[in-house]
Amino acid sequence: MELHMHSHHWEQRMPDWTVAAVSGFAAGAVLMVLELLWSTIIMGASPWVMSHMIAAIVLGRDALQSTDFSLEVVGVALATHYVLGIGLGLILAAIIVPFRFDSSIGMVLLTGAVFGVLIYLFNFYGMVRFFSWFAELRGWTTVIAHVIFGMVAAAMYWKLEQVKK
Repeated sequence: MELHMHSHHWEQRMPDWTVAAVSGFAAGAVLMVLELLWSTIIMGASPWVMSHMIAAIVLGRDALQSTDFSLEVVGVALATHYVLGIGLGLILAAIIVPFRFDSSIGMVLLTGAVFGVLIYLFNFYGMVRFFSWFAELRGWTTVIAHVIFGMVAAAMYWKLEQVKK
């Protein structure tokens, strides 16, 4: 897995925004599945805990009062997760393309992993000021899930970008 470190300088290239959105959407789906598995298998909690936490970003703290299934909560959580995933996929592509981090699968995966760590830090140490209920999710499992998100989004972008050429 060659990284081609020497060839990464800024150049004026535009990302394929459709591919970036699809990649972020797909990576968001992977992250949701990881969160669902983590909350039920590792934490032994209700599978809907994460849905309530994510929906509370939009619906407010009242969404945290229960962990039971609610179609409204799950719908809002899905929409929120996918919108954030797409937005982050667009940002990641805007980083990958002009710096030619898409020159190899190794470099794109490394870029995605670093991006995932930065998302984790932003969400769980920055945005937690506004959404304090996410503080309890700080930890290595959440870091790993975000690294996987970044790597999936980056790898999907890299592969789909090649297919469209």
